[in-house]
Amino acid sequence: MSKFIIRGGNALKGEVKICGSKNEVLPALCACLLTAEPVIIRNVPRISDVDKLLKIIISLGAEAEWTGDHEVRVCARAVNLGHLDAALVAGFRGSVLLMGPLLARFGSVTLPEPGGDIIGKRPLDDHFNAFEEMGAKVVVAHDSVSISGSLHGSEDILPIFSVTATENVLMAAALTAGRTVIKLAAAEPHVQKLCQMLAAMGATVEGAGTHTIIVTGAKTLHGCDHTISGDMLEAGTFIVAVAATGGEATLTGVEMNDLDMVLNVVHSIGIKTSIAHGKLRVTAPAAIKPFHLQTLPYPGFATDLQAPFSVLATQAAGMSMIHDPMYEGRLAHIPWLVKMGANAVVCDPHRVVISGPTALHGYEIKALDIRSGATMVIAGLAARGETIVHDAEILDRGYERLAERLASLGADIRRE
Repeated sequence: MSKFIIRGGNALKGEVKICGSKNEVLPALCACLLTAEPVIIRNVPRISDVDKLLKIIISLGAEAEWTGDHEVRVCARAVNLGHLDAALVAGFRGSVLLMGPLLARFGSVTLPEPGGDIIGKRPLDDHFNAFEEMGAKVVVAHDSVSISGSLHGSEDILPIFSVTATENVLMAAALTAGRTVIKLAAAEPHVQKLCQMLAAMGATVEGAGTHTIIVTGAKTLHGCDHTISGDMLEAGTFIVAVAATGGEATLTGVEMNDLDMVLNVVHSIGIKTSIAHGKLRVTAPAAIKPFHLQTLPYPGFATDLQAPFSVLATQAAGMSMIHDPMYEGRLAHIPWLVKMGANAVVCDPHRVVISGPTALHGYEIKALDIRSGATMVIAGLAARGETIVHDAEILDRGYERLAERLASLGADIRRE
């Protein structure tokens, strides 16, 4: 395992390109399995989650190759479900998105229970119930799930705004005869982009970006050329890093429309931004204002960004509250911030009150998951002294060359 070694105190300055969205590229790659024709995916981030998914797709017998620095070609003409690499699937939470496309195209799929980050319970009942409404039979064993049946159009009401359940039903419905109505569908930008991709492949999709999506499936789907949007979560992470270090930087490759809520919070804190020629300029304030942040389904504030904002709360002049009702493990990074000098009280598994400003000092830390790991890197950049963040590979799942890109902005960070 590797680690980041950070000496804080340097204000981040310069220009950095935001990479393609992790949350968009994973369902896009899975959607390639819906067709026997080649699909080109552009602006693909070079992250380990993409590498794992490509290996799983190749294990099925499909062709999947890098055709450029950030371009992938997938052709799933020859697929054999019996060759699926079960060990890779079991260790990769994103493999849950294989269920919809494989079920729709081949009539059955058996997968080990997917693994992933330890941020709280994420049961798959919403996926299974929706597949059953579409005519499938679901058999859950102690460590695997088998889904089979001839699918038909249906009306699926999801009990929560589940992004991955919405994406799985969208992909299954795209290759299913009839009309499928998804109510309480997730509206996140990467769900909207999946809808656009499925439409480009031949399905009819209405209501993308709303909480009711209607899909009229096609008998067969064809290949397409799809470009991944800039990652709004990575953009938010870099905004926080710039602000926490008192810097000023320009972000390129940003999907501005996806950042409305993030920028609302950023501006309320006092961080200044400007947009020109498709670039986002971020300037740290002289003093950070305290804030109250609650995560909500899109277009609300994303749960994946609340952890980085907790670093800003430690530097705000006053009391801030962060409330994340989604997962009970999302505040696991707070005790580490306290060890670095933060004044924070976890009220319950979903709420934390942070009082500032407090000086942070270096500490030796373990990355718990992708977002909390990035949070501790930001804390290290803002702290005095040396911070070591262990298990750097966890951050590779969601951030491309994070240390190198931060160093290009002037951060004193290296990887060993």
